[in-house]
Amino acid sequence: MTHTTDNQTNASERSAVTAPKKKLIEVSLPLEAITRETQRESKVRQAKPATFHQWWSRKPLATARSVLFAQLVDDPSSNPDKFPSAAEQDIERQRLHRLMEKLASREGASDHALISQARTEIEKSNGGLPKFVDPFAGGGSIPLEAQRLGLEAHASDLNPVAALLNMAMISIPPKFSGSQPVHPNASSRTTPWYRNEGLAEDVRMYGAWLNATAFERIGYMYPKVATPQGTEHTVVAWKWARTVISPNRLNPVEVPLVNSWWLRKKSGREVYVAPVMEDGKLSFRVHDKSEGSTQEAPPGTIDRRGATVFTDGTPVSLAYVREQGRSNRIGQRMMAVAALDKRGRVYVAPDDTQEKAADVPRPEHAPDELLPEAALGFRVQNYGVTRWSDLFTNRQLVMLTTFADLVSEARDRVLADALASGMPHGEGLEDGGSDAAAYADSIAVFLGLAVDKLVDLNNSFTAWEPKAECPKHLLGNQTLSMTWDFAEANPFSGASGSFEVIIAGFVRAFNGLDFSLADVKSGDVQSADAATRSYGGMVVSTDPPYYDMIGYADLSDFFYVWLRRSLGSVVPNVLGTILTPKADELVADPNRHGASGAESFFVEGLNRTFQRIRETMRDDAPMTIYYAYKQKDSGGVSLSGWHTLLEGLIASGWQVTATWPIQTEGTGRLHALGRNALASSIVLACRPRTEDAPATTRRAFVAALKAELPAALHKLMQGSVAPVDLAQAAIGPGIAVFSRFSRVREADGSDMSVKDALLLINSTLDEVIGEQESDFDPDTRFAVKWYRQYGWAQESAGIADQLARSSDTSIGALERGGIFEAKGGKARLLPPAQLDGDWDAASDERVSVWEATVRLAAVMAKDGADKVAELLPSVQTRVNLDAVKELGFLLFHEAEKKKDTKDAILFNGLVSAWGDVNEQARKHASTPRSSQQEFDFDEDED
Repeated sequence: MTHTTDNQTNASERSAVTAPKKKLIEVSLPLEAITRETQRESKVRQAKPATFHQWWSRKPLATARSVLFAQLVDDPSSNPDKFPSAAEQDIERQRLHRLMEKLASREGASDHALISQARTEIEKSNGGLPKFVDPFAGGGSIPLEAQRLGLEAHASDLNPVAALLNMAMISIPPKFSGSQPVHPNASSRTTPWYRNEGLAEDVRMYGAWLNATAFERIGYMYPKVATPQGTEHTVVAWKWARTVISPNRLNPVEVPLVNSWWLRKKSGREVYVAPVMEDGKLSFRVHDKSEGSTQEAPPGTIDRRGATVFTDGTPVSLAYVREQGRSNRIGQRMMAVAALDKRGRVYVAPDDTQEKAADVPRPEHAPDELLPEAALGFRVQNYGVTRWSDLFTNRQLVMLTTFADLVSEARDRVLADALASGMPHGEGLEDGGSDAAAYADSIAVFLGLAVDKLVDLNNSFTAWEPKAECPKHLLGNQTLSMTWDFAEANPFSGASGSFEVIIAGFVRAFNGLDFSLADVKSGDVQSADAATRSYGGMVVSTDPPYYDMIGYADLSDFFYVWLRRSLGSVVPNVLGTILTPKADELVADPNRHGASGAESFFVEGLNRTFQRIRETMRDDAPMTIYYAYKQKDSGGVSLSGWHTLLEGLIASGWQVTATWPIQTEGTGRLHALGRNALASSIVLACRPRTEDAPATTRRAFVAALKAELPAALHKLMQGSVAPVDLAQAAIGPGIAVFSRFSRVREADGSDMSVKDALLLINSTLDEVIGEQESDFDPDTRFAVKWYRQYGWAQESAGIADQLARSSDTSIGALERGGIFEAKGGKARLLPPAQLDGDWDAASDERVSVWEATVRLAAVMAKDGADKVAELLPSVQTRVNLDAVKELGFLLFHEAEKKKDTKDAILFNGLVSAWGDVNEQARKHASTPRSSQQEFDFDEDED
């Protein structure tokens, strides 16, 4: 039984009087447009929350904005007095869809008139702008977009790094919107300082002061490099290799451990470094193809199987390397120097000046806190890396401690300048101040985050990117693994990896994100446990932890130890602990809770959280939850990550009312089919289940699944969901059926578990996909059966003849159809590699759905979406393109069951790009729209 707050009616009691109005998200979304804008946003590299700090699985702004709007705006069917007929409701729904399409765009985010219109719609549906909270705020995208839509935004996270990020995005910018900069040398202007222009200007100016002061103190460690031509250049980065002594006692040379020798990989201008051994001494030589070098880069000396001594081929086991690391006998050697010149980058071998400049003593009071002995995502402890300071060279430690310590000095300068400008002193930021002290704290927060960005790009585990010719940031993925050859950036170069570039990115982000629209209230941010905080009268949208996929607390300690140094005196309440809290973190980490206890800890924590939300949240709008987790048990069924989330939801009294797959995780992950990551987040809309919800039986539940799931799956497949995500997306409509019942009774009288319900949903999915075969033409039915049994392999022509007859076709017809080959008593399907050439479907003698699908998938893999789009107008005159897409899903499903990653990627690639192909096909279609019955490029999709 839930509780009732003073200011709201309990959800179950209210439902007895009148059912809550359905919101747009529970009926219809312009999913294609949202996905398109989300993918477009993913290609933008600047002016994003990630500009300020790394966080894992941060949700795209376009998605967060769209979901929130649809979560809060009534579906027209909820207002029959205004829209009495289905036709009128559809007209209004399409109007809201068009508004959402504009709102999802990057331009829409800063269109004040459009934002005002969106706020008006939210006010109309809610009697005002409601309060909002994200209890797992993480990277801050969802609270930021709630604030943009005019909601009173509240954000909390147990992790202090996440809390600080949210403070920087939703608390500080509105507080000082319209403020003038206080730096005495700030740009003089006669026009007002709008929104956060003044704040951005002070971040720029005090960032420049911090950078210049740091250079005065430690610039001697970063000398320019001399080229063989006698010119001097500013260094961008140094490329280093870790080394061990060869285990060959007869030749105990120093062995560089290098994955890649490449410095630049651009056609005709390739540069690489290679090792040289002379008189038993290791050195390195740079080879530049643009200067006539004809040699090829040697292979790396280490991979997952072990290392090799480049001089004599002696194998070096990883066990030996680990033992050397634990004994503190892994060394480091500078291999090459990357510097700036008029053409871009120039590369030279290191000289004595460069090597001596890097050889500095370790600073006192470096961050010597211990790494966890074992943790999710950590791969370095076995190599002797046991303290956070072990992740940095001595020069990096000196540099970073200098920058971090200067943040508090910068804060003092800001305070003095703010007071001199006439600001009253006031309270500090954590005490709710909005005057000089709070302003100084705020500038310090952004400078501290900038130093943390420097940490991410300046450590001894940062790889070198030879195409972009710059260091890569460390924690782009949620793992901390050994990097054998690493890049040390020059923080004073003014190029990638430098503090100057980081500050410039911050300034662009202030303007690009357009933080503070008019009438936005400063957001409330807490470092709090989601299971115990208050949700009084608030709307909830959140992205909870993904079971065992990301160890947020342990990973974020990499940043936290430096934030505590730079900002510990500025925001002591946020950064008051030695390391981030671990015990209550809602992650299924077997290292903390044991192999058997991790799952129950996660489920119980989610249960408490969702129960707490249900007790006190605003009850006239659904809660929305993002989830992007994929895990397969030994039987090949995706379960654990999902069933733990759903167990917590359903056990605490929630019902799933709608599910939407929205591509949020980046297309690069589509190729990682074996990893626990989806391309899409599944967005769940949930409401409290009523106390009078009926019970049902297993038989009735299965019947309901078979009645409702086919239509839902067809809608998913014709939408923008990727094949790699279909099994996960199908869980949504399936669990919506399950969760509307108070219980589902098994034959023995026991309650069906969520895990068993998921097994039934997966089984129904297999049946639905299998039933598609009957809709295909005979050639395609034959090819599907053959592929399922034999793949692309040869088999007896006699078997082929029998299968062809049973499929109402013949070998001759299949050969004329260009998909099969039979000779010498053997037969086979023609593989995609033989079907990726030029093809005109309109003039082809015999075209099957199979041929069209395999050819288009092969062309997609070889030539991309543009070429596929060119082919579609002629293809659609011969086959139904919906059938092509459905076959793509089916073939992905079969390839995944066969564990054929190559084919799975092939068919997933075609279907995942269907929306882009659709868009591009507009440019190539030559037939009038009236004749495009199978491929309506302008059809609105609900």
